[in-house]
Amino acid sequence: MSGKYIIGSLVGSFVLAFSADYIIADKKLFGGTTPSTVSNKEWWAETDKKFQAWPRTAGPPVVMNPISRQNFIVKSSAE
Repeated sequence: MSGKYIIGSLVGSFVLAFSADYIIADKKLFGGTTPSTVSNKEWWAETDKKFQAWPRTAGPPVVMNPISRQNFIVKSSAE
């Protein structure tokens, strides 16, 4: 019997969180505009091209994390 209350509460909290995020962020409840660096597709493509073209010479091998674009140095197991 308590399961329906738990599931109902979880669903309700997700609905509340989604609607608050939509109203505040997408509908700009507190004003403001979307920065041009986010809305401009040409800027985004040029920035992505620069990130993908950085020189990879004279350094240790790295693994690129495509989500955060952080580079991690790969160390061999012998070290």
